[in-house]
Amino acid sequence: MNAPAENLDGDIGWFSRHAASLDSSANDADAVLGQLASIGLFEIGVPRVLGGSGGTTGDALEAIANVAEHSLTAAFVFWGHRTFIEYLLQTPNEILRESWLPLLLQGRFAGATGLSNAMKFLSGIEALQVSASPRGADWRLNGRLPWVTNLRKAGFIVAAAAARDNKAAPAIVAITNDMSGVTRSEDLNLIALRGGNTAAITIDNAIIGSEQILHENAREFCPLVRPAFLGLQIGLSIGLGRIALRKAREHSHGAHSILLPRVDALSAELEGIAGNIHEGLAGNRFIDEPSALFRIRIRLAEIVQTALGLELDAVGGRAYLHDQSGGFERRWREGAFIPVITPSLTQLQGELARHTACHRQ
Repeated sequence: MNAPAENLDGDIGWFSRHAASLDSSANDADAVLGQLASIGLFEIGVPRVLGGSGGTTGDALEAIANVAEHSLTAAFVFWGHRTFIEYLLQTPNEILRESWLPLLLQGRFAGATGLSNAMKFLSGIEALQVSASPRGADWRLNGRLPWVTNLRKAGFIVAAAAARDNKAAPAIVAITNDMSGVTRSEDLNLIALRGGNTAAITIDNAIIGSEQILHENAREFCPLVRPAFLGLQIGLSIGLGRIALRKAREHSHGAHSILLPRVDALSAELEGIAGNIHEGLAGNRFIDEPSALFRIRIRLAEIVQTALGLELDAVGGRAYLHDQSGGFERRWREGAFIPVITPSLTQLQGELARHTACHRQ
């Protein structure tokens, strides 16, 4: 199932060598996309007829997980870019797909998923942050996207949901950095993952035409792409959990060998969940059962925290020594990001609670 990602270790050493820099600074931020593209990662799960290497969404998830073992920053960029590619695969707008897909597969332009707001809107968590008003045959956009990753300054295209004031359904639109009225902020002052080109976008009277509409109805499009949006995102947790457990196992000798049963049990649970995700994505189960994917995301975040705790227990005091921690301090910061990635664990738990309450009525 995950063959396309199995043989990448020999090719992605760059991410291990630059993991600390990508976490703490923006020095290598603009190199990430090209590095990912150079080993064909964006092509995984994209049909060959569209320029990809074939395979499944599950294969793309495993590729993201593989990168996350080396650098969560790089994997986060990978997720955002690959998710926009997924939007292009699902859009009925063939002109938009034909224009942008080759550029994104080659890493010549940055794709960003700005649909976190839309996913929360569909769950009743928050209002849409971008509005659209008719301007002849075009639309005038206004609003703000406060947190988007992979906004490479050299050029980006980002998806956003726009509430239309003519009572039509919200639309999913594609916004580019060179549009008049689109402004990228300076990079957000993050405590980690600083090399991911994460910034805010302000949209002030930007004009788009029909050629920039990914879908006319967000309520139809978002449930269709949500399994890939969340499924690919889960690759971050799987990868970070795997590397933490592997490090814990490596250091569980002597007195620390008492940790091995817990490490083995958690590893088995992690891989079992990964298998369930693959089956659900392949069978399109999560389109009609999004709550199952929500529960998986919540449990994996818990597994990541436990895995990092086991790594800390196994490494001991050396985890606090820069020259002996083996990257633990970076993984600890990366792990702190997993619960707050949109949709956050709190938002997912709230959605599950509402779902349960509705079924009890």
